[in-house]
Amino acid sequence: MGFPKGRRRAALAVTALLATAAVAATVYRVLAPAEVSTPARAGYPPAASPVAGVVGRLPVAPLVVDGRLRVYAAHRQVYADRPVDGRHRTTPYWSYRRWPAALDGVVASGTTVVTRWSDGRLVALDARSGRVAWQADGPQPVRERTVRRTGAATVWDPRGILVARGADGRQAVVAVGAEWMRAVDLADGRELWRSHLTVTVPPEDADAFVGCRDALGTTGSGQVMIVDSCVGPAVVEFRDAVTGAVSLRWRPPEAGDELVATPVGCGTGRTGCTGLRTARPGDDAGRGWLLGDGGPVTAPALDRPDTELASGTAVAVVDGVPVGRSARTGAELWRRAGLPQVRLLAVQPDRVHLLTETNDLLTLDPATGAQRSYFALNAGSDGVGWAPGAAYAAGGFVAVERLREPVDPTGDDQRYYLTSEPVILAAT
Repeated sequence: MGFPKGRRRAALAVTALLATAAVAATVYRVLAPAEVSTPARAGYPPAASPVAGVVGRLPVAPLVVDGRLRVYAAHRQVYADRPVDGRHRTTPYWSYRRWPAALDGVVASGTTVVTRWSDGRLVALDARSGRVAWQADGPQPVRERTVRRTGAATVWDPRGILVARGADGRQAVVAVGAEWMRAVDLADGRELWRSHLTVTVPPEDADAFVGCRDALGTTGSGQVMIVDSCVGPAVVEFRDAVTGAVSLRWRPPEAGDELVATPVGCGTGRTGCTGLRTARPGDDAGRGWLLGDGGPVTAPALDRPDTELASGTAVAVVDGVPVGRSARTGAELWRRAGLPQVRLLAVQPDRVHLLTETNDLLTLDPATGAQRSYFALNAGSDGVGWAPGAAYAAGGFVAVERLREPVDPTGDDQRYYLTSEPVILAAT
């Protein structure tokens, strides 16, 4: 004996409704915004003291944090492994993942790792445990960046997020977007200040103002440097990272309406920069400047576009010879003739890293030019037949992307990189 037609229709309707609700619940669980934090379950590792030489090879670009961890970036995840001098990437020490936002940039200071996401969210993690220390809203990134599989652009060259230490010792995290920027305290995420564009942008002209503020980096005296081309000729704005007060809006003499400014003498993430190079777009003839408590001071030793700055020494390879000059006076401090053909790879405050044609890594003292270490950048049986890509130097370590020759910038990652573990890590 069956159900009456009315009851049968009602039962079918209820069944369909329950099925729809089940599907909706499943879709929500899969697609709803979420975050997954997997904290560390082991003790914080000790600081490493590796001997000079190749440490190992990695599939992704490491950010050395506190001399103890390596932090990596994935599309929607940031994670760490240990030890810092491990030969290969190991099981994550801790991990943090968000959905559906994508990871846009990572900066670190001390034991705090700050991540910026595509929705503008700032999430700080305690490097010792991987636990979330604080979260804050910020402006969305100006534009999406192309990041290859190593994630080097995300951890070695983050854009629109900076860390600076003020005169009172406090540290600020500054996030810069298309129309506004915000600074929060590194310690707890509390807002310090925010600033919006000072011009009203008509909707039809909005695209023309996207990216008209370019965050260059921070100075050793705690200033945020921003190229502002939103209204009128481009200027470099110096703004106190902790208070938000603008101390100077500066244009180099004889500058045109457009301006290309490149910070030099910086730490990872373009922090603590001690110099600046300015030029007109498309012009290699730049002008070098030293940065301090006052305005920029002319430094001709930094004029060359291939010059780096390490602890007051301007270093360049001139006619195949590494030369160190006083950035302040221009006086030659040292030169190293008789070396094989070299290129300037990277610098850090107490080290200058040069790469030979056969991919030997030569490290010099920036003050004297004395050799600190010299060895081949070769891991296992990979050989030295590769071209250098992005490079990173911090805490006595050097990491370099190894590219397949001839280099094809338009090729996919398999063609572009030498191996599945293209990043070589060395202690110097």
